[in-house]
Amino acid sequence: MPPRVPPLRTLRSFPQHISKSQCPRRFSQSLLSRQSSTFGTKPPPPPDDRPDPITLHRLQWQRRAYYKRRSYYAAAGWIFGMVGIWVTVKAMDLPSQPTKLDSGRRTDDPMVVLGRERKVIVQRLGEEPEEIVDTVATGNTTVPTYPRILDFYDEQREGLKDNGMGPGQNDDRLAEYQLLGVGVRRVSILSLEVYMVGMYVATDDIALLQKALIREIDGGASALVAGEKEKLKNMLYDPEEGLRVWDDLLKKSGVRTLLRIVPTRNTDFHHLRDAWVRCLTTRAQANKEEFGDEQFGASMNEFKSLFNRGSVPKQKEVLMSRDKKGKLVVWYDDGKNGAQRLGEIADERISRGIWLNYLAGKKVASEEARKGIVEGVMGFVERPVGTVATQVV
Repeated sequence: MPPRVPPLRTLRSFPQHISKSQCPRRFSQSLLSRQSSTFGTKPPPPPDDRPDPITLHRLQWQRRAYYKRRSYYAAAGWIFGMVGIWVTVKAMDLPSQPTKLDSGRRTDDPMVVLGRERKVIVQRLGEEPEEIVDTVATGNTTVPTYPRILDFYDEQREGLKDNGMGPGQNDDRLAEYQLLGVGVRRVSILSLEVYMVGMYVATDDIALLQKALIREIDGGASALVAGEKEKLKNMLYDPEEGLRVWDDLLKKSGVRTLLRIVPTRNTDFHHLRDAWVRCLTTRAQANKEEFGDEQFGASMNEFKSLFNRGSVPKQKEVLMSRDKKGKLVVWYDDGKNGAQRLGEIADERISRGIWLNYLAGKKVASEEARKGIVEGVMGFVERPVGTVATQVV
């Protein structure tokens, strides 16, 4: 039988003048339990609004991850923005003020420092003479060509006096140089082109260059055949063997060479100097026995002060010569005042270190220039020693 429901008057008989706050807690609970048992239902538990500890920890972790991502995105945006500004500034060439040059040379003419271009006539035994163009295409739009032949002189060469005729007028002081190879110097991961560099060798010293290179393969030969040429080429491209061959050649052969540098964008002497100083410092640290004396440190300071100058606009020339004893002489042609002799460094280790930066090692300053130089010397070693190109005006 269902439980008997008490009449409603038993519940209404509770005194109306007593408030709930005045009721004993135990009595009110017993009353609620009696009502729930009477009607057969259980009162719902009071709602608990407190967050679960696991949920609270998860929310805190999500909040920290959100702000961490925001900081990462902000830092990445700042870095990319700064890089973009730097690249834009470096890539943008400001228009230079037009200047009237005393030489009357057009702005699109190939730049030639301290000399003049000449046409070259090559004649081999049993062959007809062949005329070669007097410039070499570089593949660069800013500096499109390099002269194949340069006439160079050093006004302070020992034993020579100026006859008052000025640069290029006293042919007894001129030495002819032939281009070995040319290439572009690139920097940064964006491969920004900074300058073109070409290496020249004195025509009178080509026989010395031939002998020194042929001696590395066959000491008694006067020229190399195809297989021997390939062996020499692989040797020059090898990081260790190439460094040994060029280092020995520069120290002992007495071959006079030039490095002709023409910027493809506006730069300055400090930028050029810092790159050469880094390569010299790296070479000195790798060979402290040869470069660890005080004289080399003094020569390095002298070299730094020599390049403590201003800007080098694009298409202007910096020429560095290395004589038979390895003395370094630096010239600069700004297009306004003519070629200026900036100074010299007598320590041959300075010029040798700079030259090796373009000739040999695991990483060279310009891979294109090294490839062109190697191909140039391959053309020399295939000819008998002493046979060189003759030239006419």
